[in-house]
Amino acid sequence: MIPFQAAITIAIIASSTSTAATAASPPAFVRGPITETAYDGITDDLLTAGLGKTGLMGAAPAFVDPAAPTPAELRRNAIYTNYRALVDYTALGGMGVLYGPNIDPSGQDTLGEGKIAGRETIAWADDGSGSENVTLMVQVPDSFNPAKPCIVTATSSGSRGIYGAIATSGEWGLKRGCAVAYADKGSGNGLHDLMTGTVIARDGMRLNAATAGTEAIFKADVSADALAAFNAATPDRVAYKHAHSQLNPEKDWGRHTLQAVKFAFYVLKQRFGAEAITPASTIVIASSVSNGGGAALAAAEIDKDGLIDGVAVSEPNVAPKPTPGLSIVQGETTVERIGSPLAGYFTFANVFQPCALLSARAGLSLNVLFWPEAYTVSAQNRCAALATRGLVQGTSLAEQADSALDRMRRHGWGAESDFLQQSMFRFATNAIAVTYVNSLGRFGVLDNICGYSFANTDLFGNVAPQVALTQAAIFASGNGIPPTSGVNVIYNPSVAGAKLDFLATSPISGSADFALDGALCLRSLVTGRDPVTKQPLAGERKAQSDRVRAGIVQVARSARLQGKPAIIVAGRNDALLPVNQTSRAYFGRNQIVDGAGAASVRYIEVTNAQHFDSFIALGVLLGYDTRYIPLHVYFNRALDAMFAHLSEGRALPPSQVVRTTPRASSLAPIAASDVPAIADTAAPGDAIAMDGARLRIPD
Repeated sequence: MIPFQAAITIAIIASSTSTAATAASPPAFVRGPITETAYDGITDDLLTAGLGKTGLMGAAPAFVDPAAPTPAELRRNAIYTNYRALVDYTALGGMGVLYGPNIDPSGQDTLGEGKIAGRETIAWADDGSGSENVTLMVQVPDSFNPAKPCIVTATSSGSRGIYGAIATSGEWGLKRGCAVAYADKGSGNGLHDLMTGTVIARDGMRLNAATAGTEAIFKADVSADALAAFNAATPDRVAYKHAHSQLNPEKDWGRHTLQAVKFAFYVLKQRFGAEAITPASTIVIASSVSNGGGAALAAAEIDKDGLIDGVAVSEPNVAPKPTPGLSIVQGETTVERIGSPLAGYFTFANVFQPCALLSARAGLSLNVLFWPEAYTVSAQNRCAALATRGLVQGTSLAEQADSALDRMRRHGWGAESDFLQQSMFRFATNAIAVTYVNSLGRFGVLDNICGYSFANTDLFGNVAPQVALTQAAIFASGNGIPPTSGVNVIYNPSVAGAKLDFLATSPISGSADFALDGALCLRSLVTGRDPVTKQPLAGERKAQSDRVRAGIVQVARSARLQGKPAIIVAGRNDALLPVNQTSRAYFGRNQIVDGAGAASVRYIEVTNAQHFDSFIALGVLLGYDTRYIPLHVYFNRALDAMFAHLSEGRALPPSQVVRTTPRASSLAPIAASDVPAIADTAAPGDAIAMDGARLRIPD
């Protein structure tokens, strides 16, 4: 018997309580140590780390010694942080009412604190060198029934670590007695502090880079001499795995998700016997949200072994391959640009969004805590600098801002996203543009592509050393992509020295304009042309662009789901992953290229829904709470529908627009009537359908 809460580093076969034949060895891609921990569901558990619903909705738990948190404390706080990062964690917004650990599979409040007993098994997916070190995890609840086995994938969203989908497909699967197969897909909180030589272990503890061997989540591939020179020239910088692994991990998200499924089969066979757990007897649903949703679709595309039975995802990050002839029509309006790669539309937004957010149609809306007056001045300077370069039209600030927003609209953002332009730029756009250009081009931390690096900053935006207490907890607090936990995006060429990019002064314009020079450089690497002159790049810049553009091709998805049933859910207002570039374009391509199999793929578009449910919880500080409903509700319903289809043969709901109602005020609770069900039969004005090669979306 494995003692509760005691991790053991052994081959899983030693912990098997089954007398049936078990798998002899783990899959070839698995590298140890394999650890298994049993949780009693009282003092600690799989879903809430012992916090329960009340703890997840309350204040962050403290560490006994903040300078040296234990692995158990780091796990607990990682679950707390990641859970709240993906859902609206307030009761007014639906937590504990429409969803949450206490809500049972039928939607009733019967599960109390929602703690779930079971076992958690963790290993690396790696070739033995430690260069990949993708974290895999399988959670098996005690309610798992080997007579009716099921597996749900929970690949992390964003660049998050291994618990990055705990609140989404993790919770859904555990509450239904399914094993949950997690993967951090080669990102996670892989920080390497280049000045102190600190890296992060799989359990969150800090290691010395020189002696960590193959046990760090990430260690930059830099020689001692090169590192010393880099630190002397640009001190106090850090490297991050997603940006600097030089592997372009996005191309392998599908492979990593399938590895998690295979690892789950291995774990289950060890526990219950190889004869009881087979692909034929087990329902496997590929699922997750955002980047994890894109990973699930990618896994279904390359699943040659028939392991995946169905797919249910929400707001997936998918960049479909070009589809000649495909068009998207919303109402009577044909969308001008569809299916662009993520690096394409993010580097575009990184240029124009800071000016567009000043348009009266979008409007400054963030609280001063998030948007000080200095940022408004920088946005005004961005408009002026764009106008000087001929990239926006107009002589007045209002005309320039409207011109920038018009350009965003023509590039695929819908009018429904206007309100979100400011908050997207404040919290996401620059970070994603920098990270993904680095990742796609397989650049290392020494390259400082377009002058960008990562470091902590002081109150004035100057580079500062890492804060030891913050770094000690970064496994739990970080999201895997700066800015996070004190680490910010730095623009090195800023006038008078390296600066936080939001406070940087561009050398060419000589103004504080959110580092426009850097943004234009990133854009050029994606397009292969100078954004101002439109001339092709040459020399080193062209070589860098060639690498980025090759990486973009590697991550484009085929949309061929091989006849697997799938439900794709998206929020119409999504300004982070605009539906015209992602979900709509992917679904449209699937309907064209997948032949008869396309009949089993559904697209559900939800009005008044956007990418970040957790932002709704911030109330009047962001203003999301009276404009948007939690898309998470519909993600759960999509999983419910897919499971019923696979287990009971129920028909999938048709593709449709679901029309919702935001809360009347910040003090009003969300009601069940605000989030109506996905209809079994779509009303004529709500049906989404293909008309030849034209995807028609009702207004």
